[in-house]
Amino acid sequence: MRGSLRLLSNWTKIGLLLLILIVAGCNTLKKVGEDELLLTKNSIYVDEEKVTDSDIRSLIYQKPNSNVLGYPLRLNLYNLAKENPDSSFQDWLHRKEKREKRLNNFLSKKQVNRLQESFVVKGASDFLKRIGEAPVVIDTALSQKSVNRLEAYYRSKGYFNNSGSYDIVEGKRKKRAELDYKLNLGKPFIIDTVQKNITSPELDSVYDASSDLTLVKKGDQFDLANFNLERERLTTLFRNSGVYNFQESSISYDILRDTTQLADDQLMDVKLNIKKFRSATDSSDVNSPYRIHRLKKINIYADYLIGGGTDSLKSMEYDNYTIFYKDKLRYNPKALTDAIFFQKDSIYRDLDRIRTYRQITNLNTFKYPNIEFIPDTTQAQLISNIYLAPRPKFSLNLNFDVTHSNIQQVGTAFSTSVITRNVFGGAETLNISARGSIGLLSDAAAFSDEPFTSELGGDVNITFPRIWFPFNTEKIIPYYMLPQSRLSAGTNFQQNVGLDKQSLNSVLSYNWSPTIQLKHNVELLNVEFVRNTNQGNFYNVYRNSYRSLDNIADAFEEDPQFADFFEEVDNEDDPFRLSIPDGANGFVEAVLNNQVPLDEEERSEVNRIEERRQRLTENNLIFASNYTFFKNSRVDINDNNFYQFRVKLEGAGNLLSLLSNVVPYNKNDRDQLLVFSVPFSQYLKTEVDFIRHWDVDDSKVIAFRTFLGLAVPYGNSDNIPFVRSYFGGGSNDNRAWNAYELGPGKTDNLNDFNEANLKLAMNVEYRFPIAGDVKGAFFADAGNIWNVFDDEDNPDAIFNGFSSLADIALGTGIGLRYDFTYFVFRLDTGFKTYDPSKEGSNRWFSGYNLKSAVFNIGINYPF
Repeated sequence: MRGSLRLLSNWTKIGLLLLILIVAGCNTLKKVGEDELLLTKNSIYVDEEKVTDSDIRSLIYQKPNSNVLGYPLRLNLYNLAKENPDSSFQDWLHRKEKREKRLNNFLSKKQVNRLQESFVVKGASDFLKRIGEAPVVIDTALSQKSVNRLEAYYRSKGYFNNSGSYDIVEGKRKKRAELDYKLNLGKPFIIDTVQKNITSPELDSVYDASSDLTLVKKGDQFDLANFNLERERLTTLFRNSGVYNFQESSISYDILRDTTQLADDQLMDVKLNIKKFRSATDSSDVNSPYRIHRLKKINIYADYLIGGGTDSLKSMEYDNYTIFYKDKLRYNPKALTDAIFFQKDSIYRDLDRIRTYRQITNLNTFKYPNIEFIPDTTQAQLISNIYLAPRPKFSLNLNFDVTHSNIQQVGTAFSTSVITRNVFGGAETLNISARGSIGLLSDAAAFSDEPFTSELGGDVNITFPRIWFPFNTEKIIPYYMLPQSRLSAGTNFQQNVGLDKQSLNSVLSYNWSPTIQLKHNVELLNVEFVRNTNQGNFYNVYRNSYRSLDNIADAFEEDPQFADFFEEVDNEDDPFRLSIPDGANGFVEAVLNNQVPLDEEERSEVNRIEERRQRLTENNLIFASNYTFFKNSRVDINDNNFYQFRVKLEGAGNLLSLLSNVVPYNKNDRDQLLVFSVPFSQYLKTEVDFIRHWDVDDSKVIAFRTFLGLAVPYGNSDNIPFVRSYFGGGSNDNRAWNAYELGPGKTDNLNDFNEANLKLAMNVEYRFPIAGDVKGAFFADAGNIWNVFDDEDNPDAIFNGFSSLADIALGTGIGLRYDFTYFVFRLDTGFKTYDPSKEGSNRWFSGYNLKSAVFNIGINYPF
């Protein structure tokens, strides 16, 4: 592994050197004509005040070439491309009299022609042009179009008589210039009165009932954006008030004033017009006014085939719905009607239509539904036909992955799952999955003589599209919130990974989403049993603990009464060491029984090692419940201005502790209550995770994340189970440290699986485009883990208030990413900027070089 890092480091240096040589040889003005000026900057001045608003600046047609830290990388890549590679090749080919003839004899004439189209001759230039960026030279026609666009923007804000211009400001450097856009706004127009002309009496009544919510008000400055928002508000209002066919194009506004004439008051009257419904098939103006419609009949086609007929289907009436089916109804009628939010004789609401689409999709039993409305215009009634095309009853998924981690040099993983839909007739989904992996251990993680790791596991998961609970929860969590209940059970076996583990787990959970941005999840029962099957491997895995213990035992390796604890090894400096596990465990037992003369500090160190061994090798029974609240303001995948907020609360062992008052439990020698001969864990845990993204400019994004997690043991536990504890480092945490290498606190336990029960992390990343689908990032990761409120007594690992914040580690670095559209491949290089495990000034920049860098490979962004 170290050899690979050295090789990667050398190649990185060579790559940087080549990049510097290429960049140094580039001429930014190479493809800028003699009479042209390269645009270097745009400035906008409104009433002599500089504008920095990114939305307004985006109105300018021509923008300077993009840059990476002030350097126009894409422009210089473009400049490296040859303008006419075909002509250059022909010139080279005929520069010497016999060159073409010799090449034809050596390659053949056909291959010489192909050489002209090759990547070396033509493809390289095409590639550089594709990922590069042509020089942006000032075009006065586009500059005037930018002025016109800016004037139009401010007219939409009520400045109807504004005027604009632009100036070309040539700089001191040749063939470069800036553009200054200047606008004089004048006085804005103010809305004086709002009149209305609504042709439908029913719509007029609905409008009057919500007039207090209007976004176009007397006394407000004219703003076209408010008029557009008001049109959207009214369209939503009418469509949720029974007008199923209302069209936004029916709404218009008239300005009842000549805005070209200036006046002292600058007041204006506006009129709201809502016209009659205009049919797409009728261009005349004799259509009837909009009316409020009610649902006369609702039909559900449960076995609909696209293009198939419906005459041969059977039908049944259920709760004012008519359900059509073929041969036999395979679904519980209530499961179908609960997903429909229209009710007979109720007014039409567009909100009910959207909720119906979402809930039917949530059933995971049907394809995307088709909902049809047939109007009876004479009575203002609707017939709704809901067509449900079933998904296949069974589906099979297979996955295969190649993995790499700090433990495995390389590994392969496979998984398969069988999905069965509509198991009990109520749109339930049963998922039976199996997974397995095998990998080659890295040299640093060789825990045994076996060089391979393996893992095998499986799960059974059933999902109900409702809250599965003894009491009716529909009033608290209605179906439009997409409720789901999940019951799962699974097992997992690990071989030659740490202490080797066998785990059994079972979960009963509920989740629902009041809105698209808001989600709740409750795990009423989360039961996990973890059994360490190779406890004797502790000192092979946790090498730092072993080295500390072996160093203490060195003083007694020649004492005959302790000879059984040692074995001879091929090492001139230290020919004897404690054997694993018998010698190490025997020496610890002798120390704790006062059979080995040690000073107080060494005895405390041995006691700490033994306590850690017991904690990490003991089996765990976790009987927990938790609640997670998640909010995401992101609108879509292209939204780069959003935040995510997650809070999780978890408690474990409380129910078992209460039952101990009724059912007598056995106890171990540490006075812990036992269930199935295993002490159950008891703790409270909370996590807060906040992510914020800012869209800076031109696809540049600043991403920020902060995380705080704390788990406090009490009652039946003195510490937190390993599977519920925190670790630091890794590709999604502090990238200057490998996973499990950081902390706790200021300790330096290299090669150990370091964990603790308190974690603080902060990350910030500046993401920017480089060329095409290649992106770059600069990042800074801060944070650490500590022990608190548990049985750890090493002061270097314990959080002691604000003074411990000095132990926050800082890693900085650079990342490269390639966007494959569906996922992002990520390579991050992290440097230890501040290392709390070192002393004094050595904490800063001691590992700030490529040799000490940590390379992380990941899929998608870390936050």
